[in-house]
Amino acid sequence: MSLLSQILTILLNGLQQGAIYVLLAVGLSIILGTLKFVNFAHGALYLLGAYLGLFITTEVQLTNGMLPEWGITTFGLGLGFLAALLIVPLVTFVVGIVMERFVAKPFYDRPDTDQILVTFGLAVIFQEALRALIGGDSQSLPQPAWASGPIALPIIGNFPRWRLGVIVITALLVLFVYALVEYTDFGLIVRAGTMDSEMVRLLGIRLDRPYLVVFGIGAALAGIAGVVGGPLANVNPNIGTEQLVPAFLTVVIGGVGKIEGAVLAGLLLGTLQVLLIQTGFAAWNRVGIYVLAAVILLVRPQGLLGSEVDVE
Repeated sequence: MSLLSQILTILLNGLQQGAIYVLLAVGLSIILGTLKFVNFAHGALYLLGAYLGLFITTEVQLTNGMLPEWGITTFGLGLGFLAALLIVPLVTFVVGIVMERFVAKPFYDRPDTDQILVTFGLAVIFQEALRALIGGDSQSLPQPAWASGPIALPIIGNFPRWRLGVIVITALLVLFVYALVEYTDFGLIVRAGTMDSEMVRLLGIRLDRPYLVVFGIGAALAGIAGVVGGPLANVNPNIGTEQLVPAFLTVVIGGVGKIEGAVLAGLLLGTLQVLLIQTGFAAWNRVGIYVLAAVILLVRPQGLLGSEVDVE
């Protein structure tokens, strides 16, 4: 393999790893930037998406947890991966709406510490309830048949088809959300409410519904991230908390509320992790993203694409 081929392979793998961070971070960023709400339960939405994708796609053999004790040893619908891609975002969108109404909204005017405590507590409750029901065993979410196996790319050679699919799905979703926020009346109301919610209300525009939809969109993106990321690693009750910190780092590095910043930061973090793994420093790949975050925030506290106002 030539040096150019190795570099391009690292970059493409970095794009794929970063794509998962981007899907999580874009939803997290629009919630944090628009609603000023710190949602530490966002990782639980990723976890929910991964398990919903698993149970919709296939039938799972359960050996631990309460369900086998109740006589339920096989659980799942077996509808296939495409059904999971369609159903999961709808379910997590509804879950996000419920969370906004009954968890987030009562805490909008409370300190950040209160928001962190209630959402992190909710995430832990969900994670441990899931572990109690189905056990802590790792499960394998199968790749879709239409995207399995390698694909021949120029210079690079064979590359896993599903990894390329994750990049494409992420790009399409991010472009959709960006267009929705930047080029529609809905996005205009949301952005205006972010800058001066009192003035928007004085103009007779209700912000409750746009905020509700924003939270639902963020939850749907986290759910899709769980579905598309599931085939790349084993699904277990710990994956939500494992993905939460990189997602928050992506938001902060890119600039809170900046979709393009989340994309840039996610790609940087993903590429750095893959580079460390490919060069024999796999044990340092998590440390590396913290070091990168520290260096960037020392130089630009507002993030790569954030404004000075964000840190005042």
